[in-house]
Amino acid sequence: MVITESNQSSVITFMLLGFTDYPELKVFLFLVFLAMYIITVIGNLGMILIIRMNPKLHTPMYYFLSHLSFVDFCYSSIVTPKLLENLVMEDKSIFYSSCMLQYFLSCTAVVTESFLLAVMAYDRFVAICNPLLYTIAMSQRLCALLVTGSYLWGMFGPFVLLCFALQLTFSGYKIINHFFCEYTALISVSSSDIRTPHLLLFGFATFNEVSTLIIILASYTFIFATVIKMNSASGRHKAFSTCASHLTAIIIFHGTILSLYCVPNSKNSRHTVKVASVFYTVVNPMLNPLIYSLRNKDVKEDSEILSAAKNDPETN
Repeated sequence: MVITESNQSSVITFMLLGFTDYPELKVFLFLVFLAMYIITVIGNLGMILIIRMNPKLHTPMYYFLSHLSFVDFCYSSIVTPKLLENLVMEDKSIFYSSCMLQYFLSCTAVVTESFLLAVMAYDRFVAICNPLLYTIAMSQRLCALLVTGSYLWGMFGPFVLLCFALQLTFSGYKIINHFFCEYTALISVSSSDIRTPHLLLFGFATFNEVSTLIIILASYTFIFATVIKMNSASGRHKAFSTCASHLTAIIIFHGTILSLYCVPNSKNSRHTVKVASVFYTVVNPMLNPLIYSLRNKDVKEDSEILSAAKNDPETN
């Protein structure tokens, strides 16, 4: 393919290899990913709808959960349709501009989710450790600021990385050994020096992980210390039940991100990277509404946790 430098972006085409290493499994994988995507869409949109329609769920925790569901829905819709298309279509190409956009939107969703999970941990800390001040501490204004800040920071870092990616030189038909335009896979097919983008990604991912995990670990350290002191067995059970769902989502999400992006000079094979990426791009958005809905089979219990904490003399 012959290109001109001035019009490079309009003619560059990438090919997403996806899971072409397993042609005998493409029908099976298509059905599995399709089912997971359907569950993701129904689960997350259903969660948002239920929270908005039920006045009893108009609390900070469910406000954050509705935004988490929105981010998961967007994230899955950015990645999974192209994955499904490539499993059944011979043409696995994606244009330069579409690839860059997919990277930016998907990375924005990941970063936003990491900070929303940290915000939810802080919310649980205030609810359980300072129940009498909960309404004041977690005001509507503060909740809106926390969510807005998560979205803004979620866009800032990926935008900086995108600016560096746009300066890289690509030419002709490039093969990306991944099922979506993941940053490391994308820049690895460039003919430019990619050490700076790699270092920026490592630094940005490490900062995000360290900052969010510090908030999460600090919040849960105080939560566990408070819950253990509770005299009410039912209060302890409900508090642990609330935390269990959130901790499950955190372990799945952050465990994958840490293994992929926060290990310098990672020796992970491309196959390992693709399989691990499935967890935070496809599996996690599907599991989050399931995890929370299983715990919330009677969502009114969440207000009882707060009441139990308020009535427990050890927490007041």
